[in-house]
Order: sequence, then structure tokens, then C-alpha cells
Amino acid sequence: MTEFEEYTFPNGIRVLHKQVENTKIAHCGFILNIGSRDEKPHQIGIAHFWEHMAFKGTKKRKAYHILNRLDSVGGEVNAYTTKEKICFYASLLDEHFEKAVDLLSDITFNSVFPAKEIEKERSVILEEMSMYKDDPSDAIQDEFDEVIFGDHPLGYNILGTKESVRAFHKVDFDNFIRENLDTEEVIFSSVSKLPFKKVIRIVGKYLEEIPRLQAPKNRQLFTGYSVQQVTKTKQISQSHCAIGTTSFPQDHENRIPFFMLVNLLGGPGMNSRLNLAIREKYGFVYGIDAHVTSFQDTGLFAIHFATETETLKRCRSLVNKELKKLREKPLGSLQLHAAKQQIMGQLAMSDESNLGFMLMMGKSMLDLGRIESLNSIFEQIKAVDAKKIMELSNEIFTEEKLSSLTFMPDPEFLAQKEED
Repeated sequence: MTEFEEYTFPNGIRVLHKQVENTKIAHCGFILNIGSRDEKPHQIGIAHFWEHMAFKGTKKRKAYHILNRLDSVGGEVNAYTTKEKICFYASLLDEHFEKAVDLLSDITFNSVFPAKEIEKERSVILEEMSMYKDDPSDAIQDEFDEVIFGDHPLGYNILGTKESVRAFHKVDFDNFIRENLDTEEVIFSSVSKLPFKKVIRIVGKYLEEIPRLQAPKNRQLFTGYSVQQVTKTKQISQSHCAIGTTSFPQDHENRIPFFMLVNLLGGPGMNSRLNLAIREKYGFVYGIDAHVTSFQDTGLFAIHFATETETLKRCRSLVNKELKKLREKPLGSLQLHAAKQQIMGQLAMSDESNLGFMLMMGKSMLDLGRIESLNSIFEQIKAVDAKKIMELSNEIFTEEKLSSLTFMPDPEFLAQKEED
């Protein structure tokens, strides 16, 4: 069986389909090469707002009919916005696949942005912003983007600001879509047991009528990273800390080796170096993680943890100690082998998810112009040696290159909390 099949319609929209056996569920979605980094200063938050508004009315459906269309047959429809992508997707029994294609194509290309719905959704997004700001573990990740990327669009909060969200009207959505929607930068991705020819026949009924849209991508590339150490006082009980720097872009030769290194340092495994050194040995944190995000032209490496204020300095020292070990002490052959086996196992398990594979296909094709097979990624991992791990550690983990953002508890808030 082929990994996937591909077809391009005259308007430039590409269809990617992977046929799998032994499933009754179809997963499909539109992945658009548009995200919050494509916003202009007066548009901050509009990509995410558009994602919400897509469900609030089209040329032939009102909000209720959109929400009920797939729910009524036990399906699910969802969406998300990132710095570089907007995605509308669905999962449902494959016998209802056409209903999903019909609905998704409608909300992606035919939204009408009713004024009353904009006002209602404006309130919803403002509540969403408050929810994230009330959770310091979420807020610090958003604010750390600004520390690293400054006033570059990558530093914008995906949700926008209260001022920008309150200012958007129908014309703003229409303008943003016109400026950014290019059908050659749109993927319809699909995973199900349906044969490819049937998928193309069904999808064609809804995509062939969409006109060719052109909007040349003119993203502002990120340059000029400068190290910053920022501390903010918040009404919280613990100290929260983010430490990190820029890293490798999506198509860089070091992306996968560095991903492996970060996984070793602070990935989801309970045996990550940071978890063993800080949680398991001392009990200073409930959780600590390291992760990396790659963009078109740069990347972001970050470590996050929360701890009592009295142990914050010690935690930071322990983090620096683990980074120093990776810079100065090469991995032994058994350590290197274990790190490779762990990440290959994690990747293989994630590849088992048909929904995850469907989303990955579209994103990978837009970002890289190809879909890397699991075997290809494994070969790249197997080729990593201890010297490469040390080189990458010394390039990225140098203390002089690391920025930080720390949320400290407000003493008055803590005193009041103790009184209560």
C-alpha cells in the first residue's frame, strides 16, 4: 500500500489521501498556509478570530446548521490556528464522508461573517483570553514568544489583544482573507479506507467550483534575536519560569537531530534528564518539560517549569547543570542508543493515529513540499552520533544565548491569601 496519493485541481488546491484498512472512520480537513505571523499590526488576532467565525455562517448555512451537520451523524468538526497554519477538519463514519467535505469546503471558502455573530464571538474570544491569562502555565508560554521574537509577528499572541479583538468587523476579515488566501497554499488531507478515486470524485464536486485565488506569500523573516531576562509580578502562588532561545527552521538538516536532543533533555518520558534531576531527585516541581517548535525561517526552544519561590534559584541552577552536561560530556553508546530507541518508539506510536497523520500530511506538504516517511525519519535518527549531540548542545544550550521569563508571586496577593 502506498503511503499517500496526491491530486491537484486546476485552481491549485491539492488533495492528499492515505487509504487504510480496518477502520470505519474518515478523517479529513483543509490545512491553509496562513497563520498569525501573516497578520499586520492592526490585524493581530484576526486569523484566530476567522477560525471561530468560520462556524458562524456561510452563504448557504447559518451557525446552527453548521454545528448540527456532522454532530447529527455522530461526527466531530474542529479547527485550530497556529503561527503559520489554519486548519478546519472533521472525523466521522466514512459513509458520511461527503457531508464532511461539503461542510468543510463551505466554512473554509464561503464564510459571510454576520455582524451579530461577530459581536457574540468577540465576547467568546475575550473570555478565552481571560481563561488563558488566568492560567500562568499557559500565559508564560504566550508571553515567552514575545520575549524571544519581540515585535516581530512571531511574537504576536495568536489570540490577539483585547483592543484588536474589539475592533474587528466584517471588512477586516474580508481583507485578511483576500490578502492571504492562495489556493496553491491549501491542502485537503484525508485518511480513510475509501479508495483514492472515490475521494477525488467526491472532493471534486466541491473544490472544482472554487476559483483560482492568488495571494503571494510575503512573510517577514525573523532576524535580530537578542537575549533578555524578564521578570513579572503576578497574582499567583508559585513562581513560573520559561528559559529558551531561537533554534532551527523547518527544513534545516539539524531539525531532527535537535528534536531528538530536546526529547532526551525534557521530552514526555518520565526518564527525561530534567524530570529525573529536578522532580524525581528533589521533588521541586510537579512537571518540567522542554520542547522545540520549528517555523519557516527559525525555531523556538523552550523549557518550562513551576516551583515554590524559595526553590526557584535552585531549579534554574539544576537546569543549567543539565544543559552544561550535554555541552561538555558526550553521550555513551548505550545512552545514545536508548535515546534513539525512545524517540523512534514515540514517533511510531504517534504515527498510529490516523487523525494525527492526516493533519501531519497537510502541514508537511505545505512546509517541506514532501511527506517524510517514518522509515526516512528513523534513518536520520539512527545517523545521529554523540559528536552531533554535543555540537548542537553547544550551539543552542549556551547560557549566554538563553533568554528567560519569570512570573513571581505578588507578595501582597500571597499575604491576602494566607489571611483568607
